[in-house]
Amino acid sequence: MHLPDRNDTICALATAPGMGAIAVIRISGANTFDIINKIFQSKSGKSKDFKSAKSHTLHFGNIIFDNKIIDEVLLSVFKNPMSYTGEDTTEISCHGSTYIQQQLLQVLQQTGARLAEPGEFTLRAFLNGKLDLTQAEAVADLISSQHASAHTTAIQQLRGGYNSTIQALRQQLMDFASLIELELDFAEEDVEFANRDQLRALINGLLKEVKTLRNSFDTGNAMKNGIPVVIAGKPNVGKSTLLNALLNEEKAIVSEIAGTTRDVVEDQLIIDGYRFRFMDTAGIRHTTDTIEKIGVEKTYLHAEKASIALYLCDPGQSNPQEIFTELEELKLKSANSTLSIITVVNKTDQFTNEALLPYRDLPASIFISAKNKTHLEELKKLLIIESGVANKENENQLVTNARHAASLLKAETALAKVIEGMNDNLTSDFLALELKEALYQLGNITGEIYTDDLLGNIFSKFCIGK
Repeated sequence: MHLPDRNDTICALATAPGMGAIAVIRISGANTFDIINKIFQSKSGKSKDFKSAKSHTLHFGNIIFDNKIIDEVLLSVFKNPMSYTGEDTTEISCHGSTYIQQQLLQVLQQTGARLAEPGEFTLRAFLNGKLDLTQAEAVADLISSQHASAHTTAIQQLRGGYNSTIQALRQQLMDFASLIELELDFAEEDVEFANRDQLRALINGLLKEVKTLRNSFDTGNAMKNGIPVVIAGKPNVGKSTLLNALLNEEKAIVSEIAGTTRDVVEDQLIIDGYRFRFMDTAGIRHTTDTIEKIGVEKTYLHAEKASIALYLCDPGQSNPQEIFTELEELKLKSANSTLSIITVVNKTDQFTNEALLPYRDLPASIFISAKNKTHLEELKKLLIIESGVANKENENQLVTNARHAASLLKAETALAKVIEGMNDNLTSDFLALELKEALYQLGNITGEIYTDDLLGNIFSKFCIGK
């Protein structure tokens, strides 16, 4: 893929498409002020030379083209390098008529600008050293954030997040990699420039930090995209009723007929600023019905990918010992060692406190009535606690991007091979090869190493005006 020409001056609508009170059109590039000089006139009727204007100033006037006033506007001036893109930039705040927006964009194109491609402003910010690649990706995350935790993680990443950690790791590795390369240049003389004990200590330290970052992805991804919660249990224990009660709408079909829910019903809920993705699953039971059997298998599959399982039980169907067995079966068949299980004893309105007493020894148990919506607020608080996100909200070392997690895994693999190679007394050329791979993967995260295809893939997902 070829990246857009950086020598062009670009323009785009920076606000949401459609009619509004105001709209903002952004222009960036070397010819920005030449273009603005042609079309902007102050309210006094005088033209201005914006090449001599101060940066970060506002100017009130008209956009005029072919002796016709297009609109009365407020012009913001940002001079390089003190702009978002690192280039000369202006923003035209105009009236929000769609007609005016289109007219202004046409005028800008006729006077020397071209329409920007998706993410091109942020791409230029990256290429001009205003942002590293992790911060550029955080811009897209910030724009798309729909709840507090996603917003928090995006802000942290935009402010630097773990990029400084990655850069420090890479620099340490690069210093030793250079010594290994030097050994290859003097291979015939059998000299050792890189102390092997120091290299081993360094690699082990790097491995620990890379693993910590990679392992944070589950939490970071949950904070960004939502915490997956599977609702499981036997048929007719109230799973669909609970989902409907939590969402406060009739999302799932409720029936006394066992096996009504055969496919997974999904929806989301914001609790204290955190997004939870709920999955109502088929009742877990042994069945000969082919379709229902597939539904049960899907339950275990979703439990494997979930962070939390709400395991509903009905004291009228199962005694505590049976429920213990059911919980163990869920853990075993889901093959999810990190799955946090909350035992939800439902239909408590139908039983006395004495009858419910034996169920209080169940792990992470809470007693509710989904039908009557009792103790649901307590259940929501327990979800926050079990997710653990509240304790990690202010951590900067949370990986939220799947691309970064994949590169960290590859870097971890390469570093592990360096240790293996040293244990097996392999030659410097083998060590150099794996060190290069680790350096490449770490540099790939922050954008110190990149390809046009990588940048094209990342920035193509941005909105046009950003």
